Amino acid sequence: ACAAQFCFFGLFEAMECFLLASMAYDRYMAICKPLLYTLIMSQRVCVQLVVGPYVMALVSTMTDTVLTFGLPFCGSNIINHFFCDISPLLSLACADTWINELVLFILAGGIVVFSGLIITISYICILVAILKIRSAEGRQKAFSTCSSHLTAVSILYGTLLFTYVRPGSASSLDINKVISLFYTMVIPMVNPLIYSLRN
Repeated sequence: ACAAQFCFFGLFEAMECFLLASMAYDRYMAICKPLLYTLIMSQRVCVQLVVGPYVMALVSTMTDTVLTFGLPFCGSNIINHFFCDISPLLSLACADTWINELVLFILAGGIVVFSGLIITISYICILVAILKIRSAEGRQKAFSTCSSHLTAVSILYGTLLFTYVRPGSASSLDINKVISLFYTMVIPMVNPLIYSLRN
């Protein structure tokens, strides 16, 4: 049960990062290349922008799951968390976890950097395109197209960075428990409201 929960949680978090990157690319195409949008964003490309994140997230998550649950766990099986997250699980292992931590760093870092770069580059190009628009109404319309997505990106990445990119002394399982409630419960509840703001 813990392995399934761990796998699904990792899968959904990685998919959200990749899907936000796909959405940023879609916004880039809509604003920076509006006349080519329907040609470039064909049904095949749209399917790839949805299936690609699922495949990349599945490979990453399965690697973490197999490595983590291949560790020997001896002693207490009580996890100091609301769900089976990687940090509390690795703290229960009675073997050296450096390889798990290295693979996690590479995979999670790769997900955040890759999707973050796509989002950043897309929005830099969008910003340049918006600044070239002469009318204030046109600039406002173009920016409003992106504002809900930028809000969702900021909330998710801000929370993930605060949770996982802190010095070891500042990282506490109790603090992570509270923060995890934010990105597992609050963000999914707020996302529909955020995306309805543009309408």
